[in-house]
Amino acid sequence: KRIEVLRDGASAQYGSDAIAGVINIVLKDNTDGFSGGITYGAYSTAIGDGWGDATGETLFNVEGENRIDGKSKSFDGATVKIDANYGVSIGDKGGYMNFTTEFLSKQNTLRPGFSWRKGYGSAGVDGFNFMVNSAVPINDKTEVYAFGGRNFRDTNAYAFSRDSFNDGDNRSVPSLYPNGFTPRITSLITDVSISAGVRHEMQNGWNVDFNNTYGKNNFHYYIKGSNNASMQNASPTDFDAGGHYLSQNTTGIDLNKYFEDVASGMSIAFGMEYRTENFGIFDGEVASYALYDENGIPITNPATQVVATDVFGDELPGGSQGFPGYSPANVVDRSRTNYGIYFDTELNVTEEFMLAGAVRFEDYSDFGSTFNFKLASRLKVSDEFALRGSISTGFRAPSLAQLYYNLIFNNIVAGASVPSLLSANNSTVTKAFGIGQLTEEKAVNGSVGFTFKKGGFSATIDGYIISVDDRIILTDNFTDQAILGPLNVDAAQFFANGVDTKTTGLDIVLSYETSVGDDDKIKVGFIGNFNNLEIDNINNGNLNEFTFFGPFSQAYLEAAAPKHKFGLNLGYSTSKFNALVSLTKFSEVILQDFQWVDSPATSQADANSLYDTATDVYENSMTVDVSLGYDLSENLRLSVGANNLFNKYPTPQFDGWTDQGGLADSVQMGSDGMYIFSRLNFTF
Repeated sequence: KRIEVLRDGASAQYGSDAIAGVINIVLKDNTDGFSGGITYGAYSTAIGDGWGDATGETLFNVEGENRIDGKSKSFDGATVKIDANYGVSIGDKGGYMNFTTEFLSKQNTLRPGFSWRKGYGSAGVDGFNFMVNSAVPINDKTEVYAFGGRNFRDTNAYAFSRDSFNDGDNRSVPSLYPNGFTPRITSLITDVSISAGVRHEMQNGWNVDFNNTYGKNNFHYYIKGSNNASMQNASPTDFDAGGHYLSQNTTGIDLNKYFEDVASGMSIAFGMEYRTENFGIFDGEVASYALYDENGIPITNPATQVVATDVFGDELPGGSQGFPGYSPANVVDRSRTNYGIYFDTELNVTEEFMLAGAVRFEDYSDFGSTFNFKLASRLKVSDEFALRGSISTGFRAPSLAQLYYNLIFNNIVAGASVPSLLSANNSTVTKAFGIGQLTEEKAVNGSVGFTFKKGGFSATIDGYIISVDDRIILTDNFTDQAILGPLNVDAAQFFANGVDTKTTGLDIVLSYETSVGDDDKIKVGFIGNFNNLEIDNINNGNLNEFTFFGPFSQAYLEAAAPKHKFGLNLGYSTSKFNALVSLTKFSEVILQDFQWVDSPATSQADANSLYDTATDVYENSMTVDVSLGYDLSENLRLSVGANNLFNKYPTPQFDGWTDQGGLADSVQMGSDGMYIFSRLNFTF
């Protein structure tokens, strides 16, 4: 139905992950019949002149076509979406049941990539979603409610390419892929959730809400168009690689009451929650992870078995290329519990002045307890103008995946394969490298702003500062072979409480609406954000800073919070027609490319010499979106439009060291170009 955003810190009210606010999804509850829509769209890419000229090498897509001729245009990423909503009333006391379903089918896109990423582009997906929202009054004081659904996605993404054996790449089995191959990582992703509860108004005026919510995500990988090189000619080309899952069950009770006779009104709310979480990894088929010996048998005793070799005597790599499967050594089944108790109140000291406060205590079975608070205030200066502000502490618990996820995988650096380990936080390898036990992230959030509304104009402007200590990061690569040698990997990475950050910024939302004549309306909206993220401290202890969290990773952390982003929406509507033009301005983004991983710096002198060549600058850019809509009848509406109308792309990088293997990393507006669509809406 709509999305609501609480912009300031809310851990004292909602618990973990609410350091910078929360998003509230309000579900549809209408009971007025059947509505829906059919959407079709596709991407139209115009590469532009000069792409590829500076590289000295031909750029490819997965089929081996050279699409960098400065004139080529193509359509791909065809998307079909069919959605429907049906609502029906229950009884005569306001009960309802509302159903929403959506079918989505989107094809892959392919964009210019270097020879080691011929499949560069967005993944394809086929999905089907179903949601139900319902509430049934039992009497005037009691209501039973439930909502939930299922989301299913079948995804299809291209991995990094493997050259042919004749080109010196023994990851390809010559009889299967004489010209090399680009494996596909496909996955079946299923989300299910159900929430049910009872709301009741007691005789003393207190409202009580008792509820239980269960949700689970299951992620199952299937690798296609691949091979296990160590199996040689006996290798399959498709693999069940296993997967992982996460489930949560939360039981809570909330009570609230409004006291009219305290000052100008006071509300009190308190309650508690109890949550159980379970994270697991399940293994794939043997061929997806195993290394085979010269007799075609999985190696279980390296002391007595010899790894299969190619004709030159070099050992052949095991596991499915593109994404190696989870082995029995990766299998995890871990759970934890936590409970939280909160108290929240708002006091209208006068009609114009409000004070609010909240406290919350949480206790986790695996890392301990935390206590957080929030203070907020609002001053109504006039009917049009109000000031507001808040200060709060917050936390984010380390997730079970950050604690226990582990996998041996191939990290691709400019086409070269680097066998790597992502080590669980509790493993002996992690401890051997001096990485400590994960603890919660701790935050302090302050914000101040104002709201103004007069006539058709409204404005909200808020400034904020958020300090986060012990922020969890994924480290750079550790390469000590004295520890890693027995694991047959060249590098290892870990989750760690690695950095302290401070983020300051300004949110701006302006809107204006006016009528022109009897039916015509003009709407203008402006949204903007200024943002500055600073890394105050790197918590590397006795470890080398450039190995622990170097400039490559620091740049990605900073790029996740761009310096600014602006949007201008211009709308015009009549009784049957509407038009909307949206302009989005992206700030400059600076990344460090894979040269930092290929030749990692170990000192400031090494870093200084790398900056000149390894810095990728994605310049300021703007995109334009346009949509037009017309009522064909009382029940039908046709809309057509284009996102990124002028085919803007991030600034191309020509040295072949980009993280993703394309001419540009998909920062800012992405790499797919213009998306053209049409949509038919109906109501009955």
